[in-house]
Amino acid sequence: MNCLEERILKDGVVKEGNVLKVDSFLNHQMDIKLFDEMGAEFARRFEGKNINKILTIEASGIGIASVAALHFGGCPVVFAKKAKSINLDGEMYTAEVESFTHKNINHVIVSKKFLSSDDHVLIIDDFLANGCALQGLIQIAAQAGASVEGIGIAIEKGFQQGGRIIRNLGYQLESLAIVDGMDAEKGTIELRQQ
Repeated sequence: MNCLEERILKDGVVKEGNVLKVDSFLNHQMDIKLFDEMGAEFARRFEGKNINKILTIEASGIGIASVAALHFGGCPVVFAKKAKSINLDGEMYTAEVESFTHKNINHVIVSKKFLSSDDHVLIIDDFLANGCALQGLIQIAAQAGASVEGIGIAIEKGFQQGGRIIRNLGYQLESLAIVDGMDAEKGTIELRQQ
C-alpha cells in the first residue's frame, strides 16, 4: 500500500452521494511532503516520456501538479482557468467541463501563448470520477496540437465510469489510488489492490 492509500484510509471521510472528503491533506489543506512522494511516483510511472509541460485545472490540481513538476525537471505547469478574468488577454483554447463535485458546468480556458504543438504534456488532477475534467483538458491539448503523453490522477473512483472512458481513448492513465467502493453509513473505503 502506498502513502496516499494509507492517508486515504486514515483521514478520508465518506459522505453521502459518493463523496470522499480528503480536504485535510489533498484539496484544502495540502500535505506537501505527501505531494512530493506522489510527484516522485508520477515521475517513475511516466519515466522515459518526453514531458515538457504539465497541464491541470484549477483549483485542486494546481498544488499536486506544481510539486510533481519538480520531478520532471521543473517544467512549467499550465492550469485551465474556470472563469475569464480581466487580466487574461489574447486568444484562448476553451472547453466545457461538468463538475461532479459542484454539479455545474464550467467553461475552462487556457491562453494560446502557454500551450502549443511543441508541447508534450502530462495531465495531472486530484480526482477522477466521470472523466469530464480530463476530457476537457484533452480537448484543450488537442486544440493546441500538443501531445498528451499521459494522465496522472491522485484518486480515481473506480466504481464510476471516468477511468474506463479515458483508458478506452488509448491514454496511459495512472491513478495513485483507486477507490472501488465507499459506504457513508459505515464510513468505510475499499481500495483496489494495485
